[in-house]
Amino acid sequence: MEENTVKLKEQLKEKGYKLTTQRQVILDVMIEHQGQHLSTDEVYSLVKEKHPEIGLATVYRTLLLLDELGIVHKLDLDDEFSRYELNTDTKDHRHHHLICMRCGSVIGMEEDLLDELEQQIRDKYNFLVTDHRVKFYGICQKCRGVENTGASVKRTL
Repeated sequence: MEENTVKLKEQLKEKGYKLTTQRQVILDVMIEHQGQHLSTDEVYSLVKEKHPEIGLATVYRTLLLLDELGIVHKLDLDDEFSRYELNTDTKDHRHHHLICMRCGSVIGMEEDLLDELEQQIRDKYNFLVTDHRVKFYGICQKCRGVENTGASVKRTL
């Protein structure tokens, strides 16, 4: 976790921001819960456990800043909440999400299924796709009661 903190501190400094105690605590929560899709309220609850003096408005502003700086991604999973995840992508694109319509769980897919389509778009329209966001809706394995299929997905809530 310390290596991540150093990298994130450098990112903030490069963009003209200091790593304040409040930002450090919020970044620590995001790092500790890497791979999860946390709402502002969930981040606030986790922050409050360790530092009750940090308010919801500070968490909200910090998450917006971290999203603006590309340190976290703000996600809209159509559940009336903004959710955030630590930006760990080394590629230009974000990963896809599988959203269970029964339990609301979110599975982050590591595979980028649209590389071939992006190449076709580039070839046919001379248009360079720099990002895309894809959400698949369905019923998760747990809700369907299905054994593990061996697919390479990372389960997150």
